[in-house]
Parts: sequence; structure tokens; C-alpha cells
Amino acid sequence: MDGDPAVEPQLDSFSLTFPLPYRIAFIVVLAVWGWGANLHFLHIRKIDVPSLIRYPGRTNSSQLSHHHSAYRLASLLSIASGISILIFWMFAGRDPKRVIDYDWIPMTNLLVLAALFAVPLRRLSVSHTGRSRLLWTLKRVSVGGLAEVKDGKFGDILLADVLTSYAKILGDLYVCLCMFLTHNGSATDRPDRRCGGDVIVPMVMAIPSAIRLRQCLIEYVRVRRAPYSASVGWGGQHLANALKYSTAFPVIVLSALMRNVDGKDKAAATGLYRAWLVACLVNSLYSFYWDVAKDWDLTLFSEARVRNAPDHPFGLRRRLLIHKPGVYYAVIVMDLILRCTWMVKLSPRLDHISDFESSIFLVQFLEVLRRWVWIFFRVETEWIRNSSNGLGVDDILMNNYLGGAAYEDDDDSDEV
Repeated sequence: MDGDPAVEPQLDSFSLTFPLPYRIAFIVVLAVWGWGANLHFLHIRKIDVPSLIRYPGRTNSSQLSHHHSAYRLASLLSIASGISILIFWMFAGRDPKRVIDYDWIPMTNLLVLAALFAVPLRRLSVSHTGRSRLLWTLKRVSVGGLAEVKDGKFGDILLADVLTSYAKILGDLYVCLCMFLTHNGSATDRPDRRCGGDVIVPMVMAIPSAIRLRQCLIEYVRVRRAPYSASVGWGGQHLANALKYSTAFPVIVLSALMRNVDGKDKAAATGLYRAWLVACLVNSLYSFYWDVAKDWDLTLFSEARVRNAPDHPFGLRRRLLIHKPGVYYAVIVMDLILRCTWMVKLSPRLDHISDFESSIFLVQFLEVLRRWVWIFFRVETEWIRNSSNGLGVDDILMNNYLGGAAYEDDDDSDEV
């Protein structure tokens, strides 16, 4: 109960002020602001994100830039959520019974946010093109689909990777809907993460990793069906990437089993805990290695000759477009730390607070923050690969396997 014995046992102090539906809305709105900041900063660094994801460029100077369009949408979403939570505070006043009774207000806010993504808002000067593209891409990747390069493959991969960081938030969204639709239930009551059964929430959380797993297998099949190319190889890297996403499933399954194990069965509880610990360690370290070595093309884990090469800073690479080397080192450390937030459960002093709603929300926020930072360097890496007029081992452009020439970016300039 977040250490506050003054509130009723079924509702913690944090949830009285910031119920679960508003926490979900906050993260969604924050994501739009974050995407605008990604576009804005990368535009300043002369990295053309729209061309990488095959999104139409601006045809004249009178049109809003892509990042300004994102900021405008984020502002509209923020205003809607801000008004909603003020109304909720006015009616509920942190009273546990009224917080539970007025759950329709935050749930209506979630519906309004969904509508703002889908409904044309040209009268409010909010472009509908970007939102339509997002919804179509989301529809395609939601079943593990993957576009060809010319149709925006990188955008599909980027969105699907982002969804993996929202796995717990998707689980909480299901919990909200389940509690809201349950007889005598309330979306603003203490979250029941067993709503609908013990396996539903873990299954929902596994969906983003399953999507990326299927995309990796699609890429592997495309490589195997195409003529062999030395620069591409036999597709083993896609299998290795698929294996990375598969390591999320044991963590999800074992976490669910740990919540349901009989507390009197010490042997089973200990065995599950140790298995969970190993699964978390494998998933975190494998994912961290992939972030650094594959997604960002840094040489930190390469052989000593490459890592210590004189043409680039230690463990990095020759072209650094985001910032100075110190920033890259700081981001590497941050990525490792935030990949391992589960380790808080290993501390006897901290384990008891890890299940507080405020702690769960903080972990979700930190994962979204990690992914936001990750996007800067992942997009930078893709830009460098495309602007180098050649295919690296880690850059697979599927539409070139039919015998055509290597793809070149729509942007003819190599100046970045």
C-alpha cells in the first residue's frame, strides 16, 4: 500500500491520486512527446527519419515539420488527459469509495485518446496522415507482419521493438478493461492482475515479443529464399535475433508461476525463483549485448583489434552523429542498468517495495525512457548504414535479393 496505512487496504495511496487508467494514459501521451523529441533532435543532427521509414516528406515550406506535427498531437492528448484528471480529482477527492465509483471518468479519457488517434482533426490543424500511417503500421505488425524495405520495413521493426517496452503497459490496459467490464468491478480499484484468469495477463505481455520473433523468422525465410549474397550471409543473424526475443517468454511464464505457487511448498518456490533469476539474467544480458553490438553497431564486444582500432574511440565506431563519445559511454551504462531493474527484487531491503503500484509504475516509466534513448542511436545506426552506399553484415535489405542492385536511400546526399 505504498507504506501508507491510512488508506483502505484494497486501494493504495498512489492509486487514490493516480489510478491505473491515468497511468496508462500518461505513458501513451509521453510516448508521443518522446517521438516528437526523437524527430526533432535527429532533424537537427541532419538525420532524415521520414526517409528511413518511407514516410512522405514535406512538399513545401508552409507545411509543419514532422516533429512539430508530433508536438501538436501530443499537446492535444495532454490537454484532454489534463482536463479529465482534474475533473476526476474534483469528483473523487481521494476518497476510496468515490475513486472506485467514478472509474468511468478515466476510462472515458482512454476512449478519447484512442479517438484522437483515429479521427481526422484537420479543423484543429492536426495532420491525419501520420496517425493513419501509425494505425496501418500497427495493424500490420500486430500479427507479426513485416513490410518490404521500399514500403517501410525499418518503420515496422522500430514500432515492434517499441511495443516490447510497452508489454507491461499492455498488460495493465487489459487489466483496466477486465476490471471495468467485470460485474461489481472498477478500473480504479486496486489492480487485479489475475483478472480473467492466471494466464491472460502473461499472454498479453508476451504478444510484443511474439510479434518481433515472427518478424525475425520472416526475415530469415526471405534470406533463405533469395540468391546467396556474401554481404548478407545465410540469415543466421535473424535466428539469433529471434532467439533473443524468445528469452522473454521464460521470464513471463516463470513470473506468473511464482505468483501462483503455494507458499507452503518451499522447494517449489525456491526452484522457481532460481529458474526465474537465470531467465532474467539471460534475457537482460543477451538484450544488452544486442543493443550495443547489433542495434547500435558499436565495437565494445568485438575482438580487441576492432575494439581498439585507432580510427574510432574505444569500443565505439568511426562515425558518431548523435554527440561526443562520452554520451555513448553514458548511454551504454544506462542501458545496462535499466535492462536489469529486476535486480531490485534481489535486495531484502528493496524486495518488499517492488510490488507497490508506485514502484511498478516507476519501472514501466524507466523502461519507456530507456527505449526512447535507444531510438536515437538505433535510427542513427540505420542512417549510417544507408548513407554508406553499401550493405553491412548487420543491415539486411530484403528487396535486393531478387537480383537487383543494392538499395540506395532516397536522400542522394551523403552529408549527415
